[in-house]
Amino acid sequence: MTHDSSTPLAQPFGPDFQADPHAVFAQLREKGPAHRIALPDGSPVWLITRECDVRRGLADPRFSVDKQHSGSGFKGFSLPPALDANLLNLDAGDHLRLRRLVAQGFTPRHVDGMRNHIQRAVDTFVRQLLGRLETDGPADLVAEFAKPLPLKVIGDLFVIPAEEQGPFSEWISGMLTPTSGEELVQSIGSIHRYLVDLVASRRANPGNDILSGLIAARDEEDRLTEDELVSLAFLILGAGSENVQHQISNAVMTLLDHPDQLSELREKPELLPAAVEELLRYAHPNLSAIRRFPTEPVDVGEVRIPAGDTVLFSLASAHRDPARYPQPDRFDIHRLDKDHLALGHGLHYCLGASLARTQITLALNALLRRLPGLRLASAPEDVRWTTTFRFRAPRELPVILGPGGPTATS
Repeated sequence: MTHDSSTPLAQPFGPDFQADPHAVFAQLREKGPAHRIALPDGSPVWLITRECDVRRGLADPRFSVDKQHSGSGFKGFSLPPALDANLLNLDAGDHLRLRRLVAQGFTPRHVDGMRNHIQRAVDTFVRQLLGRLETDGPADLVAEFAKPLPLKVIGDLFVIPAEEQGPFSEWISGMLTPTSGEELVQSIGSIHRYLVDLVASRRANPGNDILSGLIAARDEEDRLTEDELVSLAFLILGAGSENVQHQISNAVMTLLDHPDQLSELREKPELLPAAVEELLRYAHPNLSAIRRFPTEPVDVGEVRIPAGDTVLFSLASAHRDPARYPQPDRFDIHRLDKDHLALGHGLHYCLGASLARTQITLALNALLRRLPGLRLASAPEDVRWTTTFRFRAPRELPVILGPGGPTATS
């Protein structure tokens, strides 16, 4: 079965989606495995909704991430070449070549060696949050904790001064959720200029950091191009800070919304690693994986997707698929099936998965241990969310200290 081009495309990412994305995904799953829809800007895409098809598609090499396979001239963010030659746009050969250049810095063993450094960063921002709560009352957990923590961790890996980390984060936000076309262009331009200047500065004064290593691989070994060098820095800095920020915010919101399981985690912190996996399934911010383009016609169920069409694999829909997860809309830290797709699947499994898990686990552990009275300062329905077809996370998360207050360990 193929889509009739004369039929108007459904537009599921409207007000109903903003209010409850999972209800919209549930309806789409019931109707079929693949849907020809329009994005908010009118662009046609195929949306894949069922877990088995999403899992299979993410590992299928026929679904390319390289935009040269787009039959419609897909432009995405229209990034300059110095930002566009990154791992998310490259298939097997070039992807693996670049991935090997940086993979050593993100292995579980290497991340374990960073654990004390990450813990110190967590402690710093917990103290900062606690100070605001004790002196000013309500505080924004996003601004005081969830956002600056991963920025510092990934910024320190690149030896970026603290005063430069905040502006970079704002430019990333301006690219992902611009309020105007002008803001989008300005944000991309600022990111581009900053990274080109950063590479030039580090090239003149190299150190023992990831960026210096990539520059050496470029200049001394000719293992990547200049555009690939800058693009790698862009991807690691951007994704490494943005995704962890949103996951911590979503995790805290979920736990505060499930007080019984929150209390159990406080009593049994050994359950936290398993809880993090359930949080990645239940409350992962990325609603879809990065777009793909079939290099040949591919059948998804009874639907044939033509070569070159744009395809989105819905992670959020897959994670709430009752055919895979019993009672999928129930948050359950004791859930046995922890094989989610939040960090990718196949070739494009998240390079920083171990670093992300470590940050999220240490962050939640500190909040559970040191702020046992933490609770929302507003009704849950009053929390403002950023919801796009790409991701969903709180814009702010106002919290206060309720009964219990900070512990003596704070």
